Amino acid sequence: MAYRALVVDKQGDAFSVAVRDLSEADLPPGDVTIRVHWSSINYKDGLALSPGGRVIRSYPMVPGVDLAGVVLESKDIRFAPGQEVIVTGYDVGVSHPGGFAELARVPGDWVMPLPAGLTLKEAMAIGTAGLTAALSLEALEHNGLRPANGTVIVTGATGGVGSTAVAMLAQAGYTVAASTGKASEHAYLRDLGASEILSREEVSAESSRPLESERWAGAVDPVGGSTTAYLIRTMKYGASIALSGLTGGNAIATTVYPFILRNVNLLGIDSVFTPMEKRQRTWQRLATDLKPRGLLDSIAVETDLEGVPAVCADILQGKVRGRTLVRLA
Repeated sequence: MAYRALVVDKQGDAFSVAVRDLSEADLPPGDVTIRVHWSSINYKDGLALSPGGRVIRSYPMVPGVDLAGVVLESKDIRFAPGQEVIVTGYDVGVSHPGGFAELARVPGDWVMPLPAGLTLKEAMAIGTAGLTAALSLEALEHNGLRPANGTVIVTGATGGVGSTAVAMLAQAGYTVAASTGKASEHAYLRDLGASEILSREEVSAESSRPLESERWAGAVDPVGGSTTAYLIRTMKYGASIALSGLTGGNAIATTVYPFILRNVNLLGIDSVFTPMEKRQRTWQRLATDLKPRGLLDSIAVETDLEGVPAVCADILQGKVRGRTLVRLA
């Protein structure tokens, strides 16, 4: 059974990215073989297609941390041929061939039935980025966030996590502030539900003050670096920051004062190894009350395998808006 896949390879100093014709013999061991209909492009995929990205653990590799499709064969009794399923995270696209291919074979424990209320295309328009946004919102609510508490800020708001977070928060009744470095995207963010737009410069400015005026009731932060430091200084008493990314850097310059004087909480968000039970609960919400408004109309665009490298280059430079789907069927 032949199939097409995007393959990255690195031999010595030589790095390559190419669409190749593969055969079933190239599939890895696994319980469930899936005909992939859709994948999506995340920041981690951008790193995977970069020679210095440091996320691929062995070469050659098929990247793509997300995939959605139909079961072709299964050795796992939980899944049957013809069943629609999704796979996100785990080692997919990093040390196990991933979603940028027409066929995938994965362990059964990584597979989740497509929730009712979502199509395969919608599931990948959400993907890892949307799951991360939903996990961020759930963590904030678990730590006391409610719409009455005040404005919630979303940093990196035009990216995958940011766009879906703005939409989810707005439809859940929150007042949302969005920060972006793209002046041209203010209308897009307002359409998603943001009532206030801040510049990237404002939310990444350095300060010698350990505390500034209390401003935010909560924060969804996929940026990190100096932006996280700004948030820590400006959160309201008892407020929380859901931190999930490092597009702005991996180091945070802060003091203990916001934590011990304002009871600020810094919550780490990981979607890669989220336990399956929690993953399924969150995806059920993504199919119902947290399903982002404008998901396919405003947030998602499409490309094919040949278009993936260009999008991955753009995502590392912060040029991508919303979510990019990869059409494979």
